[in-house]
Amino acid sequence: MKITLDIFGALLAFAAIGSAISKLKKVPDVMTAMAAVGVKPNQIPVLAFLEIAGGLGIIVGIWAPTLGVVSSACLVVYFAGALLAHSRKKHKPADFGAALGIFIIACVTTFLQLKR
Repeated sequence: MKITLDIFGALLAFAAIGSAISKLKKVPDVMTAMAAVGVKPNQIPVLAFLEIAGGLGIIVGIWAPTLGVVSSACLVVYFAGALLAHSRKKHKPADFGAALGIFIIACVTTFLQLKR
């Protein structure tokens, strides 16, 4: 169970921080997707900060289990919000595949954190 948690935690931290970096670097596809769901340009750094905080919380959560649970649960909520934003715009799964993948990884990580 510990190894599975470590793998999913690493995947989640990597995905969240990678997603944040793509926002901060203003990757064109990411900016287009953000605009398509109604995110204003001044909101993007805030969303990136939340992803970085969540990813770092997962990493520190290796030694502080409570922080790991809170961080992974917050990332579940964050990516659920992303999925909700895409569903409101009636986007195709190809448009929100990354958010769905990270959401699933965050759900599994949170479950494993709680079973620790």
